[in-house]
Amino acid sequence: MTVPLNLTTSARSFKHLNLIERGMIFALLKEKRSIRYIARQLNRNPATISREIKRGTTTQLRSNLTTYEQYFPESGQAVYDKRRASSGFQCKIYQVEPFLKFAEHQILHKKWSPDAVVGFCRSQAKWQRQEMVCTKTLYSYIARNLLKVRNLDLHLKVRLKPKKKYFRQHKRLLGQSIEQRPESVQTRQEFGHWEIDTVIGKRSNDSLLLTLTERKTRQEFIIPILSKEASSVKSGLKKLKVFFGANFSRIFHSITADNGTEFAELTSLLQPWGCDVFFSHPYSSWERGTNERHNGLIRRFIPKGTPISKVAPATIRRIQNWCNQLPRKILGYRTPQECFDYEISKIA
Repeated sequence: MTVPLNLTTSARSFKHLNLIERGMIFALLKEKRSIRYIARQLNRNPATISREIKRGTTTQLRSNLTTYEQYFPESGQAVYDKRRASSGFQCKIYQVEPFLKFAEHQILHKKWSPDAVVGFCRSQAKWQRQEMVCTKTLYSYIARNLLKVRNLDLHLKVRLKPKKKYFRQHKRLLGQSIEQRPESVQTRQEFGHWEIDTVIGKRSNDSLLLTLTERKTRQEFIIPILSKEASSVKSGLKKLKVFFGANFSRIFHSITADNGTEFAELTSLLQPWGCDVFFSHPYSSWERGTNERHNGLIRRFIPKGTPISKVAPATIRRIQNWCNQLPRKILGYRTPQECFDYEISKIA
């Protein structure tokens, strides 16, 4: 006798067995039918029937104290119900409370991203996987208002629509074009290639920040300068030259700048020191994307319109240290400072 299945006209392999089907399995086993026969009658996969029989089989005791194995539909249903009760989404928020408190502190007070928190903890031996959640779950907790952190506390959460990249012809080229830059610079496999820019406070009569970012390690240097004049940029770079001394040419192989007038004397200054200079295309800030990204990090602390002259030198140093101590996914959640120190150790 063929048994009607699931009360539908076609098999639904994704539908779980119900108690009626388990009763049919019990009856067909009593008739000593094979697993494949039962599967055909119920229009199920033989593996499904086999697993169900194992699930619902219990050990029974005869009157003479010998034992035997017997399948019961009620036993199979009881095991199924128990497993279903413990399946599905399990919120770990109470099991990982120390990690979540650490995440809240790093995001709110140190301005880390959720991904930086998770990546950093995974790289540390003191944090076990079962004691934390993944990046996606951490974002989910924030979105559901389960933490003190709110979406407003997260920088750059909104994904910006990428702009179409195109080149404009140079109206003013201050030196070698970026098109002449070696391929080794583009691949970021070689240490010592930097990008440079300035961060402006007020539009006029204000100090600036001269920023340099190393392409491989993402190390950042922030140097206050007096004005947006080529002489001020030269003065800032001379401080850097004094700081690194004879190792300057081994640490600074090349610098890529835009065509701002403040960089007009960059080539004449740096080439005698053994550092090549390249200039990006007009309106192509993405060609110095690493440096532009770090300027965005600086803007978290110094918004546009804030007078740079009123920012204390200690604050600028603290911002620089924060940038260099921020774990980066692209660096395997190491910090730029760790990577930079490693590269310097190979030079010394």
